[in-house]
Amino acid sequence: MTGVERTGPRVAQPKESGAVTAEVAVALPAVVVLLAVVLGAAALGLSQLRIEEAARAGAREIMRGESSDVVEGTVRRIAGEQADIAVQSNGSTSTVTVNTAVDVPVLELLDVSLSARAVALPEQE
Repeated sequence: MTGVERTGPRVAQPKESGAVTAEVAVALPAVVVLLAVVLGAAALGLSQLRIEEAARAGAREIMRGESSDVVEGTVRRIAGEQADIAVQSNGSTSTVTVNTAVDVPVLELLDVSLSARAVALPEQE
């Protein structure tokens, strides 16, 4: 120690100036990518909820005794025209399966396919 006491704000040395700018420049792309991945995952979650609702709506139509055209129309209205719909009757129950491919802007390299299934017991008359 030299015995010199400093008071007041610390002045940046010339070699330290711009260090914060460089750190932000390095961290900002990582933050943007992380945000994009989170938003892409949220979009996938919303799409999954939508096709699950479509399968449930189709199963409700079956429980009411509606025709397969009505069931398919209801499912397509909710899940979208690109959805693949399968209705299978198995004795006392019917199963509605909805499959769809999802385009997520951030995850374009991945082939994402979502599926949902609902089982219905038709009403007895």
